[in-house]
Amino acid sequence: MKCYAFLFSVLMALSLYGQEKDSVVQSGGRLVTLTPVIIRSGTNVPGFIKRVGDDTTFYKAFKNLRVLNYRTLNDVRMFDRKGKVAASLNSKTRQWSSGTCRVTITEQENITGDYYDAQGDPNYYTAQLYASLFFSKDTVCGQTNTVGDLKLNIRDKKGIEKRKEQLKMLFFNPGKDIPGIPLMGRKVQVFDQQHSDLYDFSIDLQEYKGKTAYVFRLKMKEGLSFFKKDEVVIDEMTTWFDYDSFEVIERDYTMSYNAGVYRFNVAMHVEIDKKNGYLYPKLIRYDGSWGVVVKGSERGLFTATVYDLSVN
Repeated sequence: MKCYAFLFSVLMALSLYGQEKDSVVQSGGRLVTLTPVIIRSGTNVPGFIKRVGDDTTFYKAFKNLRVLNYRTLNDVRMFDRKGKVAASLNSKTRQWSSGTCRVTITEQENITGDYYDAQGDPNYYTAQLYASLFFSKDTVCGQTNTVGDLKLNIRDKKGIEKRKEQLKMLFFNPGKDIPGIPLMGRKVQVFDQQHSDLYDFSIDLQEYKGKTAYVFRLKMKEGLSFFKKDEVVIDEMTTWFDYDSFEVIERDYTMSYNAGVYRFNVAMHVEIDKKNGYLYPKLIRYDGSWGVVVKGSERGLFTATVYDLSVN
């Protein structure tokens, strides 16, 4: 009888657990969906969202690429208007870093189509963006992994170099104000209260590769008016945070923007790892199109796999 009573109590507990539902709470003007496990954990929702908004670990991981030794498998493909590959790069490179200087050595490379122009520079804006992140033809000094004032990063840059720096900030530090992008203003600051009515938010706890992770999602609300949709740049973003350190360990996000003279539609997937105390993006996938009046439109896809990391 005791055995049956124990079994009955277990089944009742499982039944009650299965009936638990997500709850919606209001925090800072936002409606946030909490899963039952988050409710039971007693997570401080306003504090959690503030930590997400203040996070620098994701951007720090990319900045660390400036001061580390590593190898990269590079796969970049550019498509024509019919969706066929017009040009591509497949290579293996190695970066050496010493002090504030770094240099890239190409160990293997295979090129198709008009990937490079007559001067040996990337013929596509996406390829230029990729090269500015992972390659350096010559030794480049003055490198740092400090996460400082973003506006200082574009202060001395003009034209295409300024645009590349702005897009790197936008793609690799989503949710933060990006200075100087035409008509975008503060639209990317998704954690501001003024944007709280544009998104649905949710918090969960899940297992991630054998560890516990917080999962934070934001997604553009359905049924927004045309003018409200125009206020949205980050359409959707899901971020996994390490439960203990609260460092970003993975992020998926989609962005779109159209100001006439400047437009893009991008999907990103980034996995973050840590070695010798340094966070770094071990896998980056990009699938996107962009266009400016002076350059026309283009669509590219790239995958970067970073490995063999070491510190001097």
